[in-house]
Amino acid sequence: MAAFQYCLNSSTIKPTPILQKIQIAAEAGYAGIELWHDDIDLYLETGGKVEDVRKCLDDHGLAAPTTIFLKGWWDTDGEEYTRAIDEIKRRLAQSAIVGAPYAIAGPPLTMCDHELGGKRYAALLEVGREFGVKPAAEYLGFADDINSIEDSLEIMDGSGDPDATIVLDPFHCFRGGGPIESIDKLTPDRIAISHFNDSPADPPRETQHDKDRVMPGDGIVDLKLYCDKLREIGYAGWLSLELFHPGYWEQDALEVAKLGLEKMQAAAEA
Repeated sequence: MAAFQYCLNSSTIKPTPILQKIQIAAEAGYAGIELWHDDIDLYLETGGKVEDVRKCLDDHGLAAPTTIFLKGWWDTDGEEYTRAIDEIKRRLAQSAIVGAPYAIAGPPLTMCDHELGGKRYAALLEVGREFGVKPAAEYLGFADDINSIEDSLEIMDGSGDPDATIVLDPFHCFRGGGPIESIDKLTPDRIAISHFNDSPADPPRETQHDKDRVMPGDGIVDLKLYCDKLREIGYAGWLSLELFHPGYWEQDALEVAKLGLEKMQAAAEA
């Protein structure tokens, strides 16, 4: 049976400074931590260096599976597109320094041109090669268009690039209404990472957003099916606890991280 690797998405303990987040993830027992570029930039504003972040990761024996996130690569044109790519390059340089093999590429939230998306994703993957980092295509359940595994797969296939990968997420499957069974259409090498979380019964599915996510096992998503499907295709990669719940942000960050790992393991290993 494929065993998962457990990771903390640093959004789960968002108010905590980045170096402390790394320390907490290690102390709580995670093997990795996903880092947000906004947190890295905030640290730089205080006089820190990206190399300090890498050293902190190394000192605590943590991997950084991804950095988050890349935007503007699909839904911009002309000078705006040029500026977006310049910013993406700046972020990918950070990804490379901290040792992240992937950077998460978010889709537009509105209706969009899928053919153009495939071409733009191909171009984005080429940019990533300059830094040795693979941009991974994310779907968002609350987006008007790219909100399911099938949608991301269409963009990945449209790129024609063998390095195209997806970011999975049970919350986004539930919120977007796409079937968990669509995991069957994937192979492990096409999955950059799987975020992990749950979705409550209330508010209604159609109105839920990031802040409504809850700990694994505290909601109504069929996480057993989700994990079974991952195992069936042979995925033994990262499950990363990604929450944006203000209630968790108000609590002790280490305790939240410890609880999250316990709940992830209970849900994934049931």
